[in-house]
Amino acid sequence: MQQTTFITSLLMWVVIMGVFYFFLIRPQKKKDKQLKEMRANLSVGDEVVTIAGMIARVAKVEEDSVILELGPNRTKVPFEKWAIGTVKEKKEVVE
Repeated sequence: MQQTTFITSLLMWVVIMGVFYFFLIRPQKKKDKQLKEMRANLSVGDEVVTIAGMIARVAKVEEDSVILELGPNRTKVPFEKWAIGTVKEKKEVVE
């Protein structure tokens, strides 16, 4: 009798760990991987939004940082790549 309760409780913990993995850990790892790929594929001319909310255009890409052009005066400011939140979709010009 005691052995079946042990097996049942062990099985319950395995199921709980499986649920945590598939609903919490796995999606976060997938999101982190996509974010890392996005930051690795930055190129000159991309319009980006930083994690602080600034919208800028990439002027230069270095190994761990990027130089962004901000505002109408095109002020160049260095940022670490981890500070890039998203890359905005490029709009195609229809003539």
